[in-house]
Amino acid sequence: MTIQSQKDFLSGLLFIGCGGAFAWGATAYSFGSSARIGPAYFPMVVGILLALLGSVITVKSLVVKTADGDKVGPLALKPLFYIITANLVFGLLLGGLPELHLPPMGLVAAIVALTLIASMAGEEFKLREVLILAVILAILSYVAFILLLKLQIPVWPAFITG
Repeated sequence: MTIQSQKDFLSGLLFIGCGGAFAWGATAYSFGSSARIGPAYFPMVVGILLALLGSVITVKSLVVKTADGDKVGPLALKPLFYIITANLVFGLLLGGLPELHLPPMGLVAAIVALTLIASMAGEEFKLREVLILAVILAILSYVAFILLLKLQIPVWPAFITG
């Protein structure tokens, strides 16, 4: 049996791997019962479903013919770098780093930094549009997480709020 679609084959294997890892990781927790589910229930079910979906995609990649074999292109390092950096900076700004005496900068600063850095991963960067998006995301995040969910996340930098 030959691989008809390289992209589908590799993404199917990735789904199987991630789903299997989640299901295996969930075995360390209590599954619970049908009436009172435990902490392992959700990751186990999602992991199994993800692995099943990956299996279907992998089998499809071996059966359904494509015109050019759906070859996998080169690894996009620039977007990968900016997206990972944006997430690391978001976590750093939101929670701070006590070991280096870096205080939490709050949700607003973290969302703005995340948006600015992640937008550099694209083909074009328009500062005005990115800043408008950052403000909208910061407002929506504040409403969702602070007002509606009442999470105890610092909103503003520690040196402003005291």
